[in-house]
Amino acid sequence: MSLVSRPVMIKSFQELDNTQLYKILQLRIEVFVVEQDCPYEDLDGMDDQGLHYWIENKGVILSYLRLNPPGTRFKEPSLGRIVTKKSYRKQGLGEHIIKKALEDIAGQFNMPVKISAQCYLEQYYAKFGFVKCSEEYLEDDIPHIEMVRA
Repeated sequence: MSLVSRPVMIKSFQELDNTQLYKILQLRIEVFVVEQDCPYEDLDGMDDQGLHYWIENKGVILSYLRLNPPGTRFKEPSLGRIVTKKSYRKQGLGEHIIKKALEDIAGQFNMPVKISAQCYLEQYYAKFGFVKCSEEYLEDDIPHIEMVRA
């Protein structure tokens, strides 16, 4: 089975078991803190309000994102903490998980989606219909922009 055809796991914070939560946090820290050399406060108080999407293989979480419901991060639903393990990038895992979350948002909320994107990923997110809707700003010392998808 190709990795992109693996099922996307979806759980609320309350449904996550300790091992799943540990592996999610481990991946986020591995990429955002260690790989990107950006010490920041990953535990932002929104994990318990969102839905957690991930793809795993043999017990390893390969790609992950958090769907924040409307009124948490932005007035619109938003995607955040989008991350793929370095050794599994460019295999379509990020696209697969983002498309699944966008389908769920369309079905559940039927409203625009907003993200805070690292500037260098603007063209990547444009593939999903996101357009820049803010000036560049620093978030954790990394240039970001807000993007919205109608």
